[in-house]
Amino acid sequence: MAEITTRIVQAIEVPRSLLSDFIAMPESDQVAVYFLFGQGEDGASQKLYVGQTGDLRKRLVKHNKEKDFWQRAVVLISRTNSLTQTHALFLEWLCIQQAKVAGRYLTENGNDGSKPHTPAPLEADCHEIFDTGRTLLATLGYPVFEPLASNKSQSLKTTELFYCNRAGVKAVGEYTEEGFVVLKGSVGKGAVGKAHIHRAYAKQRDALMQEGKVALENGVLVFKEDVLFGTPSGAAAAIVGSAANGWREWKNQQGVTLDELKRGNVSATTEE
Repeated sequence: MAEITTRIVQAIEVPRSLLSDFIAMPESDQVAVYFLFGQGEDGASQKLYVGQTGDLRKRLVKHNKEKDFWQRAVVLISRTNSLTQTHALFLEWLCIQQAKVAGRYLTENGNDGSKPHTPAPLEADCHEIFDTGRTLLATLGYPVFEPLASNKSQSLKTTELFYCNRAGVKAVGEYTEEGFVVLKGSVGKGAVGKAHIHRAYAKQRDALMQEGKVALENGVLVFKEDVLFGTPSGAAAAIVGSAANGWREWKNQQGVTLDELKRGNVSATTEE
């Protein structure tokens, strides 16, 4: 469980294997907004389903029978049992919109829905609840609403960018605490080498195309939004369409490799 002592919102993380234990808890008998998390078929992308309900026990049991992808749920409830169905409907809509803007997860919701009519005072409550829920989800390890790259909130002048330039490749990325982010507008090779079509990065490219995050245009792969990869090498391989050492492929404007800037500094510090 996660909560901020001065707020009424509480987040409860529920492993699917312990769903029956949660259903036996009094907290499961409330109006709630909930998030189901799991992996995509490629094993690399992450899936998310956002829902709301006035009968949490019944809804989670139904999802346990009918939805295969999820492994963990996070439930947002009120510690004072004061969430109404109107709150939940607006929060569900808002969470779906903001999750898609952040682009970290492939949302399993069929459509974006339409903004429900909500009285202004209630809508203000919902935005405060959303802000608390956003913090609690990130604290539990689910940064659903956080932007992938720091340039979302900072000037590009203050962001350390790295470049991968080859024939047919012109990509820009950022090395972050979570991995390597290839930025929107980057261009990679349009095809994967025949010897590499069964590799994980080839499958990930296909998944990204299905999700609309990248697209083939005029024979090249164009990133339509920022995409997070687990490693610099995974990002480079997806860009060049073959196995690649991202630590050496990604370089800053002065031509210094990511390896020299990041791993070299660690080695030097250790030796000292």
